[in-house]
Amino acid sequence: MQKPQPLNREIQLDSKRYIVSKTDPRGVITFANDYFMEVCGYSKEELIGQPHNIVRHPDMPKIVFKVMWDRINQGKNIKAIVKNLAKDGRYYWVMTDFEPTYDALTHRITAHTAYRRAAPRKAIEQIEPIYQKLIEIEKDGGIRASGEFLENFLELNHTSYNDYIDKISEYKGLTKLFFEAMKKIFGSKN
Repeated sequence: MQKPQPLNREIQLDSKRYIVSKTDPRGVITFANDYFMEVCGYSKEELIGQPHNIVRHPDMPKIVFKVMWDRINQGKNIKAIVKNLAKDGRYYWVMTDFEPTYDALTHRITAHTAYRRAAPRKAIEQIEPIYQKLIEIEKDGGIRASGEFLENFLELNHTSYNDYIDKISEYKGLTKLFFEAMKKIFGSKN
C-alpha cells in the first residue's frame, strides 16, 4: 500500500473520544476501533493485517519509535506524543499510552494495545521543535546520532522520555483516570 503525500492540514481530534488499536508483538494491527478508522481514513479491511506504521508521519523521528518499541518489548508501558498521517495526507497529533498483553502460561507478550487521545496543544508546541531537531540529526548522522542527542537532552533535564511526556502533557488527575478507565473497558490486565 502506497503512503499518501503529506499535506500541511491538521485533523482536529475530538478531545472526548479515544483512538484504540491492538497489534501483535510485531506491530501488525489486529484491532481498530471506529474512531481510529474515522480519523485515519482507512477501512477496517485496509488496517487489519497491516503494520501500525501505516499511519506513521515522515515528520516523526525514527529514534522516538525505537525508544517506544524498546520499552514496549521490555514489557513496560510508555506514553508518547506522535504525529500520525491519515490516508488523505492530513495529519493528527495524539498522546499515546501503550500496554502489553501477556500469555497467562508463557508470560510472553502476545499483543500491544494503544490508547490515543488528542495531544494537548501546549505539549505539541514543546515537543515539535525537539522532533524537528531529531529528524535533522537523523538525516546527517542516523538514528544513533539522534539517540545520543535525545539521551543528552533528557539527561540535561534530569528526566526520562516517559516522564518528560508526562510533564509537558500534564498527564495527571482526570486525564490519568480516564486513560485507566479506557484500559479497563478494552480489557487490559496490566
